[in-house]
Amino acid sequence: MTVTELAAKLNLRILTQTGATKKVTGVYSGDLLSWVMSHAKKNDAWVTVHTHVNIVAVAVLAELACIIIPEGIEVEAATLAKAEEEGIALLGADADAAELCWRIYEVLH
Repeated sequence: MTVTELAAKLNLRILTQTGATKKVTGVYSGDLLSWVMSHAKKNDAWVTVHTHVNIVAVAVLAELACIIIPEGIEVEAATLAKAEEEGIALLGADADAAELCWRIYEVLH
């Protein structure tokens, strides 16, 4: 499933115009950046409450499919710009991280 398809199925807001065709094969939730870098799997959708520009670097290094920001949290302008530059899809959601992980798991399996 692509990032665009996932966004449509879960009614997620697409915050960047890049990375929409990347394949999503799993989901990972975490807010400790070093932990996410060492435990998330390639092509995971990453759910985090962080909005700092460093999340983009983590997504690039871990080869993640996209970043999903839960609970209607606003994303910093610098982070959106960096995500566009690096080809990382950033999505917004109203649901909390637990619900997002459950729903993503459901649609992928």
